[in-house]
Amino acid sequence: MKDNHLQAAGSVTDAVRRLRAATPLPIEVECDTLEQVSEALDAGADAILLDNMSIDALRAAVALAGGRARLEASGGVTLENVRAVAETGVDEISVGALTHSARSLDVSLELDATPREEGMR
Repeated sequence: MKDNHLQAAGSVTDAVRRLRAATPLPIEVECDTLEQVSEALDAGADAILLDNMSIDALRAAVALAGGRARLEASGGVTLENVRAVAETGVDEISVGALTHSARSLDVSLELDATPREEGMR
């Protein structure tokens, strides 16, 4: 669940409760603060995406979770700081730098319907 879902539900607890009633799938909650992490843990989230947290906040979230949920660090992770992020003890790391720096290529699959030779249509 992203921050928009949490806001629409009114709270982390209500969002997790409502989604848990609707699906048997694992629930991952995006959290920006340690207070949200605590609430997500208490609500029974299976995983928590730690969004744009400092190294110290990531360490605190790992300690707070104590293995009760899978933790993913995301946002602000670069190739330069990924080791420090990993050393906090999170379970997973998302590194947007891998895709943010990739150049795009405009590829079209449009077919030209104009005949090239007599008899071709």
